[in-house]
Amino acid sequence: MRLAALLLVLVAALFAASLLSGPLPVSAWQALAALAGDDGTPLSVVMREIRLPRALLAVMIGASLGLSGAAMQGYLRNPLAEPGLIGVSGAAALGAVLALQTGLAAAFALALPLSALGMAVLAVLLILMLAGPRGASITLILAGIAISALAGALTSLVLNLSPNPFAAADIVFWMMGSLADRSFTHIWLALPFMLVGWALLAGLGRSLDALTLGEDAAQAMGVRLPRLRLALILGTAASVGAATAVAGAIGFVGLVVPHLLRPFVGGRPSALLWASALGGAAMVLAADIAVREVFPTRDLKLGVLMALVGAPLFLHLIYKTRKELP
Repeated sequence: MRLAALLLVLVAALFAASLLSGPLPVSAWQALAALAGDDGTPLSVVMREIRLPRALLAVMIGASLGLSGAAMQGYLRNPLAEPGLIGVSGAAALGAVLALQTGLAAAFALALPLSALGMAVLAVLLILMLAGPRGASITLILAGIAISALAGALTSLVLNLSPNPFAAADIVFWMMGSLADRSFTHIWLALPFMLVGWALLAGLGRSLDALTLGEDAAQAMGVRLPRLRLALILGTAASVGAATAVAGAIGFVGLVVPHLLRPFVGGRPSALLWASALGGAAMVLAADIAVREVFPTRDLKLGVLMALVGAPLFLHLIYKTRKELP
């Protein structure tokens, strides 16, 4: 309970800081007044149409990535597992790249996220077809790696053959990940998918706890592994696919956050699920604030900052895991 309270306070404080962060300095009272009443002033527009959806998306995306990472690590019983392992984020990125390259994103505002979501759905269907509902964990991993490799190769091919340097630049910048220029339209597009994903993943706690004893013991305790695997794939695909569709590629959250919080929950996967959701929301909020405050005059991408922070932590995780091996 103490950890939950601390994480909730941290998320609330960072959410408030996100609302106050930006090139237009405002006091907390001015921000609250602008959010409470739409008087048509520039400050009201900035707070209600720019900063509020950006902060909400940071919470949604961070929670999705953190929750998915904890569920994936609990199922595979491997602290090095992360949501992108099943290839959905790479496939969603490919869909967005195709929308940018073909000009659909310029002709239709929602073409980019819709194309990304459509490709994520296609990736899920391929995973289910390759791995099967009763496939082993290693089959799921191999299917995800294959889909990620194929999506990455096709993305590189699109960039290589792009005749328009401006489209290529848009593709590269989008793939870096960002919450800038997002609106409530993106929230309403991603939220239904994320809610489905959260519901599926949040219900896996008891089964993941049983799985720590081994697959045979979990089955003896009444856990149906095919159903668990299907819920994991669909939940991760829905939440991570929606996050990638509206914000681009944001890595390391689902890998690092569960690792940082695992010692505080005693290693129990069920407790780590909600803790990682709150921790992921806090991490993305903090990173998005840093993006705006560290280089306010430059368009520093959120995904770039997350990689700069997450990669050293990932290397530390690898080193620590190696030391713990017999």
